[in-house]
Amino acid sequence: MKHLIIMALILLSSVGNAQTPYEKGMRKAFDLMEQGKMDDASNLFERIASAEKDNWLPEYYIAQAHVYKCWITWETKDESTLKTNLDKAQEHINNMLTIDKENPYAKQMQAQLYTVWVAFDGMKYGMKYSGKVSELYAKALAAEPENPMFIFNKAEWDIGAARYFGSSTEPYCKEIKRAIDLFPTFKPATEFHPNDGLERAEEAYKECTK
Repeated sequence: MKHLIIMALILLSSVGNAQTPYEKGMRKAFDLMEQGKMDDASNLFERIASAEKDNWLPEYYIAQAHVYKCWITWETKDESTLKTNLDKAQEHINNMLTIDKENPYAKQMQAQLYTVWVAFDGMKYGMKYSGKVSELYAKALAAEPENPMFIFNKAEWDIGAARYFGSSTEPYCKEIKRAIDLFPTFKPATEFHPNDGLERAEEAYKECTK
């Protein structure tokens, strides 16, 4: 009887630790992103999204992968390549908003997409997108005021604007420090919810304090 009980406990434990196809796929896709394999990650997220039609998270990461690709290949400075990637990212941001029209993560990702265009050609796209970026970050932060990723992204954008206009960056550096302090205790809604940015925030804060 004792052996049967032990075997039952082992079986229950193994069942409890089993990954669902969704969990396994998401973790694999994250690994691919960390390796810089954005196309492979995006393709896997797309397969997950096709099976998880009411889940906006795979859509977010598809958009993120295409935005990241723009920065990774930045040295090419090829507008058509940027447009191809950003059009694809936009498609999946739109999918996010179809699932949840008030999704703050969609607003945050939209702001990042516009930022690529502003950074690519400020003269051409700055007037068109800069105000929208500020507004989108403000809306995302209003929805989740203690989300360190939103705090940092908004502060980083505000610092860029302040430097452009010759204004003080001190208030935004303080916001970056606030984000850094919040990252360790912030609890995303799920394991797969976006929660990145701590390392970039720490680097940005070092620049602030020079």
